[in-house]
Amino acid sequence: MDPIAMLSRHPVWGLLTLAALAWYSSVTVYVAIRGSMDIKHMLRSLSDQQRDG
Repeated sequence: MDPIAMLSRHPVWGLLTLAALAWYSSVTVYVAIRGSMDIKHMLRSLSDQQRDG
């Protein structure tokens, strides 16, 4: 279905769908960034432990 037609025929559902997609995308990006930071920290910690012990 055409997104413009969806917004004009069913504005509430169209806006709700767009809001859900925006929320899901932002959460996905946030989790990806935080996950990569956590993995980087974990690898640095493991590397430090290996050097010390």
